[in-house]
Amino acid sequence: MTDQQRALFVHFLTATGAVFAILALLAAAQEKWSIMFLWLVVAFFVDGIDGPLARKFDVKTNAPRFDGVLLDLIIDYLTYVFIPAFALFQSGLLPGWTGWFAIIVITFASALYFADSRMKTEDNSFHGFPGCWNMLVLVMFALSPNFWIILALVAVLSVAMFLPLKFIHPVRTERWRNLSLPIALAWTFFAGWAAWVDFHPQSWAHWGLSATSLYLISVGIVQQIVPARS
Repeated sequence: MTDQQRALFVHFLTATGAVFAILALLAAAQEKWSIMFLWLVVAFFVDGIDGPLARKFDVKTNAPRFDGVLLDLIIDYLTYVFIPAFALFQSGLLPGWTGWFAIIVITFASALYFADSRMKTEDNSFHGFPGCWNMLVLVMFALSPNFWIILALVAVLSVAMFLPLKFIHPVRTERWRNLSLPIALAWTFFAGWAAWVDFHPQSWAHWGLSATSLYLISVGIVQQIVPARS
């Protein structure tokens, strides 16, 4: 297989995210939330591996016809923002006006964020909360907190998208990557398991989700506070 063919297949792998997105949306339309999240977890896993493969096979040079960054952003908006926002609204986790508030704020703020030319920091982390609403909504489905807590999290994280706060990319942020990457993989496993058991309230996966989510959402800010060793 030539370098051009390998690079093209990486684009094909990225594009499968669109297929997983429509499968997740079909499940959401039928209110089959566990199946929806299983498809989103698969899309999340693909999103985690296609970037390193794209850099390894230099898709910009070997398959320049397709813009891998643009393709990735389109699919990420579907799987990270649009479908999770719909699920949050349709599921009834946020009743009445709170559901309308959430979907409007999430989709509007995320559209601006995804077009932000300053999205990435110098160490390949994210400048502001990176719109990972799929992760937040899945945890909300698992833990089912009071709707005021969910609403507060939506409001705070929407504002945090545009604040000078650092959020790591588990694959690309080099600092503490030996810890961050396994924790991100653990989050993926716990998320898949929680969805597989239909978010059973006694599932031990919920504890794993809580711990790994807390690490992933806070470690970048901790890195801002704790200077790196020179």
